[in-house]
Amino acid sequence: MIKNYLKIAIRNLTRHRGHTFINIAGLSVGMAVAILIGLWLHDELSFNKYYENYDRIAQVMQNQSNNGEVQTRPNEPLPLGPELRKSYGSDFKYITMATGAGIHTLAAGEKSLSPSGVYFEPQALDMFSIKMLRGSRAIAFKDPNSIVLSASLAKAYFGDEDPLDKVMKLGDKSVVKVTGVYEDQPYNTTFADASFFVPWQLFVNENPWMGRFMNEWGRSSFLTYVQIADNVDMAKASAKIKKAKLDKCNADEATHKPELFLHPMSKWHLYTDFKNGVNVGGSIQYVWLFGIIGIFILLLACINFMNLSTARSEKRAKEVGVRKAVGSLRGQLIVQFLTESVLIAAVSFLISICVVQFCLPYFNQVAGKRIQILWSDKGFWLLGLGFTFITGLLAGSYPAFYLSSFKAVKVLKGTFKTGKYASNPRRALIVVQFTVSVFLIICTIVVFRQIKFAESRPIGYDKNNLLSLSTFTPDVHKNFAVIKDELLKAGAITQIAESGSPTTSIGSFSGGLDWKGKDPGQAVVFPNIDISYDYGKTIGWQFKSGRDFSKAFATDSAGFVINEAAVRYMGLKNPVGETISWNGQLFHVIGVVKDMIMGSPYQQVEPSFFYLNNDGGRIVTMKINPAIGTGQALEKISAVMKKYAPSQPANFQFVDEDYAQKFGGEKRAGQLASSFATLAIFISCLGLFGMASFIAEQRTGEIGIRKVLGASVTELWRMLSAEFVLLVLVSLFVAIPVAYYFTHHWLQQYEYRAQISWWIFVLPAVGAFVITLVTVSLHTLRAAMANPVKSLRNE
Repeated sequence: MIKNYLKIAIRNLTRHRGHTFINIAGLSVGMAVAILIGLWLHDELSFNKYYENYDRIAQVMQNQSNNGEVQTRPNEPLPLGPELRKSYGSDFKYITMATGAGIHTLAAGEKSLSPSGVYFEPQALDMFSIKMLRGSRAIAFKDPNSIVLSASLAKAYFGDEDPLDKVMKLGDKSVVKVTGVYEDQPYNTTFADASFFVPWQLFVNENPWMGRFMNEWGRSSFLTYVQIADNVDMAKASAKIKKAKLDKCNADEATHKPELFLHPMSKWHLYTDFKNGVNVGGSIQYVWLFGIIGIFILLLACINFMNLSTARSEKRAKEVGVRKAVGSLRGQLIVQFLTESVLIAAVSFLISICVVQFCLPYFNQVAGKRIQILWSDKGFWLLGLGFTFITGLLAGSYPAFYLSSFKAVKVLKGTFKTGKYASNPRRALIVVQFTVSVFLIICTIVVFRQIKFAESRPIGYDKNNLLSLSTFTPDVHKNFAVIKDELLKAGAITQIAESGSPTTSIGSFSGGLDWKGKDPGQAVVFPNIDISYDYGKTIGWQFKSGRDFSKAFATDSAGFVINEAAVRYMGLKNPVGETISWNGQLFHVIGVVKDMIMGSPYQQVEPSFFYLNNDGGRIVTMKINPAIGTGQALEKISAVMKKYAPSQPANFQFVDEDYAQKFGGEKRAGQLASSFATLAIFISCLGLFGMASFIAEQRTGEIGIRKVLGASVTELWRMLSAEFVLLVLVSLFVAIPVAYYFTHHWLQQYEYRAQISWWIFVLPAVGAFVITLVTVSLHTLRAAMANPVKSLRNE
């Protein structure tokens, strides 16, 4: 029986090649999009699941009341780790302090590279289930001067040699011995960028200043990770440590009301946004968005199948009548029609796999992923088969039940008519198709408009030709004056300066601020950037009032340059000359600069201050001489750096490129949404094309009679196109309000956001009408221009 069903299904499909092609093309594209989105969702939702203790690992974070709102930060004070072990040890299996991943100079013999590494306490290797290929986790960090390398980094340094016990030089200070090699971690893990791990104790030994902060609860600069004990609930453990910092900090720090909490590893990637101390989501919004888009695009393809199948009902009515007359049961007819749709879905699935494989490089580039088809995963193929079967049933269910319901007697007598309202379901499905398409177009426009709006925002400095260098050796600061002199003489740069933070991010926050008129109970924390002379000239500060730091004024060592946001927040009417107390030391404001966007370009600029620091900063910023080429300038800069700081890695970053990365997430979402919107329109147009072809064929006799009676081609075209235009108009009335609601809600997450203009809705509406008319006109004009003799000869 099944063989017979398949034979008849293949015969029917090959007989109507045009409609079969449209169905397979639409379903193939729809399924390809669904598979791509499914692979993307799998990658996003499996983030960090590489770690065996995924469900029980958390990062300690804190909420603080700063500047009138609750702010959430991941950094913790140095004594937190020991305090958690001492007072809450029974709740945690492992506790580890850590630094963030940072680039370091690592040399083995003559080979020197600049990989990224993390300083961990020994328990971290067990906590994060680091899979050792050589050596043992138990003894890897027994010696403070040890290092464990990723397999790829070990290969880069030592080739096929055994790296164990090899001696390496880390930065300028430490000589370390390789005690282990671990498996490269997948790119969708938190520590994927770290190519080596070194003991926390080595970091302490390298930085004697840490001894001053062992009991300092007010300085939060480090990361703290924990793994809760097997019999402990995450929420209860989080509640227990809530006041662990508040109970230890001084009165000034207590005004910020610090509260600790555990942020589970399962939320590190998708739930990163906090507002007033409450987690409000993050990238999870895109998981939901693209998941829904995938379902809808597949639904659009299924709608095409339903429409074309039911539209041809009168063509297949005789087939149904004859089958019923010779004894076929309705259930058998349903199975026959479902077999046809499942067969189409199976062919479409095979084609969609080829489409996905072809599109993956582009998709990965846009999405910033390294996704691959899971060829060897049995679950993927079982899911694919189930996906194909369900799609076939979904696409063929309505036509199967509709066609099998025809009465054999009426069909064979020739009295069968589809009825006045038989086409209403098809009309409704076309409305759904264009509603989804127009909705996606509007959303795409809003996303890109928001990106452009933020990109055009004044940033308060000149990012063009700015080059930054993160320094990892004291040689840079020690030889800064001579480096500056040689670079200027060589014509490679026009300005150079040091700072504690890059211009595109904030590395330090500080409280302990007081000024005239401040509320004594007001808890404030301002971003602060320590800089050298000429920093303002290098980045192109824009002064609102006052002046820049100058060596001509000895008192500038106790001076502040503040931004406009600080002036507004502190309520200073004439800020220049005002005195500000910082941790008991008095500073005077010498200048006010325009707000610099150092954080998110979508948020308001925070009140900030800049001060002189002659001890050297972590970042060197240079203004490249525009008179010479960038490549030539980099060669000269690298040569001078190598001469005076040979162990400094050439990790140059262009500031404009760093700033552009702030828009990466939104740009990826916009590009993906625009691609999916284009495919949705393509699928909808395929459906319109098929329906227009069928209607033109169905009304051939009517068109012939009208032409004989004097109807013009234009009148016939208008008559045949009117129904489709009306359906698109209905879809616009549905899509536009829904799109406005969702885009308006999406924009609310940004403090600095674009307005939703009227043209955002008019443009897709006009586009929908044009696309509809172009698609439909191909068949309607051909039918309207046909010779009426040919269409009426059989009437």
